[in-house]
Amino acid sequence: MTQRSKVVELYKTFLHLGKDYPKGFDYFRLRLKNAFMKNAQVQDPEKIDQMIKHGEFVVKEIQALYMLKKYRTLKQRYYDTEENVTQKLENVEKHAQ
Repeated sequence: MTQRSKVVELYKTFLHLGKDYPKGFDYFRLRLKNAFMKNAQVQDPEKIDQMIKHGEFVVKEIQALYMLKKYRTLKQRYYDTEENVTQKLENVEKHAQ
């Protein structure tokens, strides 16, 4: 795969991830475009490969953060908080006596 196609694929991956960005897709897309345009003049193949690897790392980090956010949301919806568990335990102990 050529470097150009890797960069385009990375850009598309970021755009896809931007759909779930908390500040909105337009904000994400503008920042993404500026970041890619800032490095558009780089000609060194080694530097480009290094930036592609860094971009792939950032993609994994963003995916991990999205998964963590979804996990925390589900946990808040379906699991009791520590205080609720303590209150329920105290109620059970009162009724047991």
